[in-house]
Amino acid sequence: MNHTPVLYQEALDWLAIRPGGVYVDATLGGAGHTRGILERGGRVVAFDQDPEAIARAKALGLPNLTLVEANFSELLPQLQKLGIGQVDGILADLGVSSFHFDDPQRGFSYQLEGPLDMRMGSGDLTAAEVVNSYSEEEIADILFKYGEEPRARRIARFIVENRPFTSTTQLAEVIRRATGFREAGHPARKSFQALRIYVNDELGALEQLLRSAEAVLRKGGRLVIISFHSLEDRLVKHFLRESAVLQPLTKKPIVPSETEQRENPRARSAKMRVAERVDGGKA
Repeated sequence: MNHTPVLYQEALDWLAIRPGGVYVDATLGGAGHTRGILERGGRVVAFDQDPEAIARAKALGLPNLTLVEANFSELLPQLQKLGIGQVDGILADLGVSSFHFDDPQRGFSYQLEGPLDMRMGSGDLTAAEVVNSYSEEEIADILFKYGEEPRARRIARFIVENRPFTSTTQLAEVIRRATGFREAGHPARKSFQALRIYVNDELGALEQLLRSAEAVLRKGGRLVIISFHSLEDRLVKHFLRESAVLQPLTKKPIVPSETEQRENPRARSAKMRVAERVDGGKA
C-alpha cells in the first residue's frame, strides 16, 4: 500500500485541502491519494468498485475515512445515503490500478496468461463475451472508438475467424498476427484498452462523475482529474469548457515532470486538469 500515485504532490496541492474539509477520492486504488488527504487534515469518502481495494484500505484502520464499494458514477446517490450534501473537493485518478494489471486472473494484461475478464467491479459483461459473441462490425467499432486503433477492422476480422478465445495471451497473439508485428510497442495494447473501457463503461462513468461534481461541490471546491489517454482527457476538457459552474483553473493540462516520467514510465501519458466550483456561471 506504499504506492505513490502519478502527479501525487501536484494533485494534493491543487485540491487545496483545508483541515476538517470533506473530500472525495473517487478512485481509491492503493489509497495513496486518500492517505495524502488525511495527512493534510481532510476527511475522506473513498470510492472503489473493487472489493479487494476496499478490504486493503479497511485493514489500514485510518481515521476520518469512509469507504464506499461502488463505481464513482454512483457518487451522488452514495453521498446522499451518507447524508452528505456538499463536499470541498473531488479527486479522480483514472489510471488502472497496478493491482489489476499485476493479477493475471483479472485479465487486464496482454502479457500475462489469464481469463478474458477485464471487469473492475462485479458487472456481468466480460471481455470474453465481447470477443466471442459480438459481430465483426461491433468489435471493429469498439476497437476504433475506444482504442483509436487504425487497424480495427482487420483485427476484428481475425478475432471472428479465430474465436472462441479463453485467455488473454491467446487473444493478444491473434492481434499480433493481424497487425503484422510492425509496432515498437505491443500491438495488442490499443485493443485491450478498448475492450477494458467498453466492458467497464469508463467514459460513461466519467461523464456521470463530472455531472455529479457540478451538483455536490460547494463554492470554491476543487475538482482534480488525472487521465491517461486522449479519450478521457478530451471528455474532461470539453465538459469543463461547457460547464456553467465548473471554472477551469489551468489552460493546459498539468503533466508529470521529466524526473517523474523517467522514474515511472506509466506517468508519461498522464494529464491533470483542475476546475473550481463557481456560482452564477463563468466570468
